[in-house]
Amino acid sequence: MSEPRLHGNDLTLAYDERVISRELSVAIPDGSFTVIVGPNACGKSTLLRALARMLKPTAGAVHLDGQLITQYPTKEAARRLGLLPQSSIAPEGITVADLVSRGRYPHQRLFRQWSTADTEAVADAMANTGITDLRHRRVDELSGGQRQRVWLAMVLAQQTPILLLDEPTTFLDIAHQIEVLDLCHDLHATHGRTLVAVLHDLNHACRYATHLIAMRDGEIVAEGAPSDIVDETLVRDVFGLSCRIIDDPETGTPLVIPAAKQPLVTTA
Repeated sequence: MSEPRLHGNDLTLAYDERVISRELSVAIPDGSFTVIVGPNACGKSTLLRALARMLKPTAGAVHLDGQLITQYPTKEAARRLGLLPQSSIAPEGITVADLVSRGRYPHQRLFRQWSTADTEAVADAMANTGITDLRHRRVDELSGGQRQRVWLAMVLAQQTPILLLDEPTTFLDIAHQIEVLDLCHDLHATHGRTLVAVLHDLNHACRYATHLIAMRDGEIVAEGAPSDIVDETLVRDVFGLSCRIIDDPETGTPLVIPAAKQPLVTTA
């Protein structure tokens, strides 16, 4: 059986002297919508940064398409893998269309400048994220939710086969959260892209993920299809939360219902 396109072996991940994970191995199933979940500071975003080659492991290695990810030239890596980071800062005064167009930079070469394909990719990305009407607006004039969709459009314009998303629903209200996750589902199910996302909402993760990775204290404690691994024990062990698991009435996927405190007993 061949190795997946993106995987990491025996990773030690650290910031200076602070070690987050030791001897961590992970394989992202090709064509999956993989979601990484876990409590705050468990190493979710750190793992994603390592897979995106934004954080160099102090031990172990990340491989992309059969090669060490660090061996790719920057533009070549960016044609294979796109990243939506947790927070981004746009150049002052830049318009939405100009920022989304920067997603096409990896495709620009000395003898291949802007093309009709680039124009179409930018237009499709803006349409898919619902920001076409904002294309002439300045990014710094937009709301947090609007800016998040602009950044997502820029990554979509990159048209990479693998897309990494670090908390893509940040700043979005519930309606726009579902729109973004529905878009991610479509990219995976219809267009065949491999997605890896860090999400905080376990119910969203269960509904949309085809492959779930649960982390705690820098380690992977369980992975697989949500319906195979998510139960009351996992939620308690990973999140410290007592709950019931029922079938989502819309999708049949696991739905986590936190246990309620007993109401206070009052006497007359």
